[in-house]
Amino acid sequence: MRCTILLLSIILPFYASAKTWTVDQEGSVRSIQSALGLARNGDTIRIMPGTYREGNLIVQKSVTIIGINFPVLDGENKYEIFTIAAHDVSVIGLMLINTGVASINDIAAINAIESNRLRVLNNQFENTFFGIHLANCSRSLIENNTLRSDLEAKHQLGNGIHAWKCDSITIRNNTVNGHRDGIYFEFVTNSLVENNFSHHNMRYGLHFMFSHDDEYRSNIFQDNGAGVAVMYTKGVKMTGNRFEDNWGASSYGLLLKDIRDSFIGRNQFSKNTVGVYMEGSSRCSFSKNVFKENGWAVKIQANCDDNVFLKNSFLSNTFDMATNGSLVLNTVDYNYWDHYQGYDLDRDGVGDVPFHPVSL
Repeated sequence: MRCTILLLSIILPFYASAKTWTVDQEGSVRSIQSALGLARNGDTIRIMPGTYREGNLIVQKSVTIIGINFPVLDGENKYEIFTIAAHDVSVIGLMLINTGVASINDIAAINAIESNRLRVLNNQFENTFFGIHLANCSRSLIENNTLRSDLEAKHQLGNGIHAWKCDSITIRNNTVNGHRDGIYFEFVTNSLVENNFSHHNMRYGLHFMFSHDDEYRSNIFQDNGAGVAVMYTKGVKMTGNRFEDNWGASSYGLLLKDIRDSFIGRNQFSKNTVGVYMEGSSRCSFSKNVFKENGWAVKIQANCDDNVFLKNSFLSNTFDMATNGSLVLNTVDYNYWDHYQGYDLDRDGVGDVPFHPVSL
């Protein structure tokens, strides 16, 4: 009991000392920069409606920043808006617009460096070079944000949500369009990408490299320049996603390059030039996916081996499967092929003769 009382006496004063600072252009604290200077760890900064042009705001304290009715933070096409270099920071309910553009630095609306337990929630991003940029961050949540860019020149476009060398990141319920890559992972582990809508990005809806043991589920990747690319990675789970309307000479729903020991299940690939393109990939399992109205449902290169296609459905594709070699190194079994013209005389639900999807 004495121990419990002692702990409470230490913890309660800490929470009791937390303050809320209100930024109001007609109040006593008129700038976000002033509020950041006044705040201490654990404090909350409320930003009232208005347009704030304050250059680059550097956050080095564990604070919660909350916008009331989406106040506008304008980078004036020159500045990064937030640079976060502290743990336990939350950024909620802001409109962040018009960051600067650079060829060397990754200027972002929110740039977090070595920040753990970061939360970026319910914000709107307009015409930002990079929207959210995470570097060396962990145990963070990016949720319910809208990121949109109308810029057309490729050199003016960064990625919507960009994570580098991060661990245990959750990216959920965001909408990203008009960027170079919608979502980009590099050296990111043990992370989840869920229920996002990534569409009309110049290059990839999702692009990840050297990022192991991650899960991507229930996302929509639609009408992006080249679809989704997964490269040099192992232990990936991709389930319940939709890959739609990715058309072009070098476009596909999903590119798998040098991938191994991964699972792709219950996804829908529809109206893509190529549903899945595989190169140098091994020990991947495809189960219960639907390939519908693609040019090629699956293109699998001869340098792929020990992959399994089981209980998938192939519907109204121009070509169901293509390769530049032999499929004997992979297993294709118990799939549904609408081009199959054989019989099922014993009525066991399985064709009496094998279907050969790779035609002359």
